[in-house]
Amino acid sequence: MEEAGTRRATRERHEALLALLRAGVDSVETLADQVGVSTSTVRRDLARLERDGSIARTYGGALVRDEVFHERPFGESAQLNAEAKAAIAARAADLVPAEGTVFLDAGTTCLALARLLVTAGPLTVVTRGLESALLLARADGVRVIVVGGQVQPLSHGVVGPLASVALDRLAFDVAFLGADTVDPERGLGEPTVEETHVKEVAAGHARRVVLLADSSKLAAANAPAWTRVEPGWTLLTDAAAPAPAVAAFEQRGVTVVIARH
Repeated sequence: MEEAGTRRATRERHEALLALLRAGVDSVETLADQVGVSTSTVRRDLARLERDGSIARTYGGALVRDEVFHERPFGESAQLNAEAKAAIAARAADLVPAEGTVFLDAGTTCLALARLLVTAGPLTVVTRGLESALLLARADGVRVIVVGGQVQPLSHGVVGPLASVALDRLAFDVAFLGADTVDPERGLGEPTVEETHVKEVAAGHARRVVLLADSSKLAAANAPAWTRVEPGWTLLTDAAAPAPAVAAFEQRGVTVVIARH
């Protein structure tokens, strides 16, 4: 009876924490005060909720995972899984050829890679990400080409016919692609068909395609638009990637590389 009561109290505390997180409260100290437990208990609860897939941890707090697909604003996305993204970027930087030409997608993981390419010149970087373009434009030895088109309000990525026309006239040693979600069967998921199309065009002009996706992107999500992850591509993810998903990608001819923190 006592054990059942403890489980019920834990469940009620988790529900209270999720409600507070949805309301925008993400400080461990504030959560502990509101729920009436110690900060160490809140940290254990958040770790449990993260393992269950209910939340995603950020610097200093947490965000509730959406049950349906939801594109996050760029600044909010940058807070999620920052350590994993940095590890992925560091491993991706090893794949950049000296004096080569690379395509760099929009998104926060690709921006993490851009930060490492500042000192990687001589190098040509073609990008559809505005933040990456501005960052690399200040780097000595890095030639930056921004594809034209419509700027997406949340991801700050460029899409549309103008982007496709520009990419059709270029070739890449490596295309580094981002994704909002990745599935072994459906492929790479994005909010719009326009975004999946521009990724397809860039991949079609690259000798090698590397998909940068932290482990949270491998969780099932019902994205509105999809494009195939082709055999021969490389999926670069982090050590928390679920083993079944990794095995499924490998069975489809995708090389999976694990970046360690």
